[in-house]
Amino acid sequence: MSTNLDDPAALAEAAARTIRREAGIGTLDLAMVLGSGWSAAADDLGTVVHTFELADLPGFSAPVVAGHGGQLRIVETPNRRIAGVFTGRTHFYEGRGAVPVVHGVRTAAAVGATAIVLTNGCGSLNPDWGPGTPVLIADHINLTGASPLAGATFIDLTDAYSRRLRELAREVDPALPEGVYVQFRGPQYETPAEVRMAKVLGGDLVGMSTALETIAAREAGMEVLGISLATNLAAGISPTPLDHAEVIEAGQAAAPKLRSLLRGLAERL
Repeated sequence: MSTNLDDPAALAEAAARTIRREAGIGTLDLAMVLGSGWSAAADDLGTVVHTFELADLPGFSAPVVAGHGGQLRIVETPNRRIAGVFTGRTHFYEGRGAVPVVHGVRTAAAVGATAIVLTNGCGSLNPDWGPGTPVLIADHINLTGASPLAGATFIDLTDAYSRRLRELAREVDPALPEGVYVQFRGPQYETPAEVRMAKVLGGDLVGMSTALETIAAREAGMEVLGISLATNLAAGISPTPLDHAEVIEAGQAAAPKLRSLLRGLAERL
C-alpha cells in the first residue's frame, strides 16, 4: 500500500500498521517519550514484547543527540497495559520542521494510545531544583515560533498537561514539584538574558523539546503528563558553563530515581 509522504496523518497510520503487524498487538494503551537523561530508566517498565529501531519505521529517523536511545519498545506493564516507549525523539533544532518532531506522538495516537508521558532534560531556573530533580510540567510557553498544526486547527490548551495524571504521579512521589516549561528553538543554550526573560514570563524550566509534542498530543485527544529532569541550573544561575555532558551525567546519576518513577507510573496509567 502506497503512503502519501506529505500527509502527516497517512504517515502516522503507515507506522501504526507496521507496529501492529510486527509487534502482534491491536492497540497501545499509553506511550512514553524519553528525553535527555531518561533512556537509562526504560529498563524496568515491564515485559518487552517487541523492539523496533526507530529508523526502520515509516517517517522516523535515528536520533542525533547523545543520551537518547533510538528505539520504540512495546512493553506490557505490570498492570497488563501495552505501552509504546520511545527512547529517542526528533528535535525542532534539527531543522526538519515541526511535523517530524511530533511524528512519534501521532503514531502512538494512531495505534490507539490515549495517554502519553513526555519527558525531557532541562535547565532549572529555581536554585532549589538542582541537577537530578524531576519536576512535573504544569504548563508551557512555546517560544519556537512554530506549531505542528496547520490551517484553522483550533486546539484548546487550557489543560494541556493533565491534572489527573499529575495527581497519579504524586501517588508515586508525593514530593514532586511542578512548574512552567519554556521551549526555546535551540540548539544553542539560552543566554542569561533569555533565562531572565523566561523567568519574567512565568517560566521555571527551559529546554528544547516537549511543547510541540504536547500540542500534537492534545490535537489527537490524548492526555499528557510532562516531566522534566533538571539536569543543570540555567545560564546566569549556574556558576559554571553549560555542557551537554553535564546533562548526560545528571541523567545517569538520577537513573534509579527516574526508573522508580516511571515504573510507578506504568503501574498506574
